[in-house]
Amino acid sequence: MSNLPSPSMGAMTRAIVIACLCVVISACTAQFRNHGYIPSDDDLSAVLVGIDTRDSVSETVGRPTSSGVLQDQAWYYVGSRVRTWAFTAPETIEREIVAISFADDGTVANIERFGLEDGQVVALSRRITETSIREFGLIQNILRNFGRIDVGEQLAQQ
Repeated sequence: MSNLPSPSMGAMTRAIVIACLCVVISACTAQFRNHGYIPSDDDLSAVLVGIDTRDSVSETVGRPTSSGVLQDQAWYYVGSRVRTWAFTAPETIEREIVAISFADDGTVANIERFGLEDGQVVALSRRITETSIREFGLIQNILRNFGRIDVGEQLAQQ
């Protein structure tokens, strides 16, 4: 008997290597996710400036994903496309915002469309209040504050 591998064993090894390569290559393809809702151009062309109201816009193009922060003077429809490739961080490759602003009488004043190229990155600032609670546990904080309470002062306030 010889110790040479059979021809079918080489074909099976080759098939396994090819399958593994296909899995590795397919894992590196980009994946795309769509978020939000943008009305179509046909729906937006049906909205008439100066005539349509919030109710008619709601019926024509639907309710927005967000509206004005301080006053309800505008509706914002936001849509974005995010690409994730292999092990890299997700990247927003397309973003579109449709802003429908309203006049004081409730009619449509303006319809605007903005793209990712029109915007600018806004750095958000998080203010963190430092506290000593992290240094001590709950029981330790209760015991530390126990002697600080003046019972006489508390009874005098009532």
